[in-house]
Amino acid sequence: MEIKGKVHEVGALQQVSETFKKRDLIIEYAENPTYPEYIRFEALQDKTALFDSLKPGDEVEVSFNLRGRPWTNKEGVTSYFNSLVVWRLTALTNTAAGAAAPQYAPPVDLNAAAGEEDDLPF
Repeated sequence: MEIKGKVHEVGALQQVSETFKKRDLIIEYAENPTYPEYIRFEALQDKTALFDSLKPGDEVEVSFNLRGRPWTNKEGVTSYFNSLVVWRLTALTNTAAGAAAPQYAPPVDLNAAAGEEDDLPF
C-alpha cells in the first residue's frame, strides 16, 4: 500500500530489546484539506534508517504493509491491534517549480546588420 503526505513528526529510535529496534513517523494526510488525518507509521530494524534525513514539512510517499494481531489480557478479553509498517520511503520534490516554463532569449534576426531595422510587415 502507498500513501502521500507531509511529515508531521519523526520519532526517536526505540531500542525495544537487544535485537529489536523501531521508530515512528507521523504523516499528515490531507485527502480533505479541511480535516487532515495524522497517521502513525513504524519502521523496524534496518528500515529505521529511512527516517534519518526527514524533517517536518517534507512531502513523502510511504510504501507500507498493513499488519494486525490479537492480544488477550489477564481477564481473557481479546483486543486487536493494527500496524502500518514502512518498507520504502520516497521524498517528493516540488513539481510546480520544475514545471515552470523555461526562460528563452527573444529571437534575433541574424540577417540584419547591427542597428538596421526591417520595416516589412512579414
